Amino acid sequence: MQRREFLAKSCAAGVAAASGGALLAEEQSTNLQRNPGESDVAYRARLAQVREAQQAAKLSGAAVLQRQPGESDAAYRARLAQFRAAQRNANAAAGRIGTYYELRRYEIETEAQKAGLDKFLSGAAIDAWNGLGIQPVGVFYPSEGLSPIYVLLPHPSAASFVTLTQTLAEDQKFQQKGAEFINAPADKPAYKTMEVQFMAAFEAMPRLERPTEAPTRIFQLRTYESPSEKTGLKKIEMFNTAEIAIFRRVGLHPVFFGQTLAGTKMPNLTYMLGFQDMEESKANWKKFGGDPDWKKLSKMPEYMDKAILRNKGITNLYLKPASYSQI
Repeated sequence: MQRREFLAKSCAAGVAAASGGALLAEEQSTNLQRNPGESDVAYRARLAQVREAQQAAKLSGAAVLQRQPGESDAAYRARLAQFRAAQRNANAAAGRIGTYYELRRYEIETEAQKAGLDKFLSGAAIDAWNGLGIQPVGVFYPSEGLSPIYVLLPHPSAASFVTLTQTLAEDQKFQQKGAEFINAPADKPAYKTMEVQFMAAFEAMPRLERPTEAPTRIFQLRTYESPSEKTGLKKIEMFNTAEIAIFRRVGLHPVFFGQTLAGTKMPNLTYMLGFQDMEESKANWKKFGGDPDWKKLSKMPEYMDKAILRNKGITNLYLKPASYSQI
């Protein structure tokens, strides 16, 4: 009897060990972390959802960017929708949080205001933002002139954006370090105006990238305005399914792509590119203009500029990073 009990217990222990090893292997293969206190049953259910979504994305993703010979518009759109749904399901099941971008535009009028803003950002704000998971922070000057100055904050969640002001209002260290800027008097304001644009990252580029750290680096900030929300989504679809891939191939190095959720001149999308210098920018834009895939894509009726962009609705700016910018 004792021998049978021993064997039963040993077998159970072996199964448990094997089960634990299998769960660890599955965790590593799917990059899915177990939540605190999550049971094996609940964890396995999430693993199954992730694997199903990943498999669906794998099966449909191989040729999703290319229209198949003889494929109708309806069939092509259906395939794209299935692929995007599979990506969303995989991200949701894995518990990933999408990136949101806050782009601040500071209008300043004097060198003293610029110096004060630089001191505030480098000495107080960036450190506080980083401590809240907002990083890397980009600070950019216009290629010519004094103003405006752009500050890019990548938020880990929408809640981070919503709660930021109140959180920092209760941060005594931040309030002390930034006191001169925060408490600037009305007759000597720290800046003229500040505009804020809040964006959601594109599905095809869910995270910010830093393409270059060259001391000569420059950045290009572009905004595309659309005549309606429907056409705005069409332009986003164009980037998600094909255009971002072309950008990468020809050397138009993305920093971020964002759909504007709140701000001016809506509906619009905004993106940033990074280059080692202006010469690289000019050369690679020329390469993009002659790319056969781009020529084919841009001539598709549903993606032509006249169909999905507002007349004179493209803003193009070249920017240079501040010495303390993290991008």
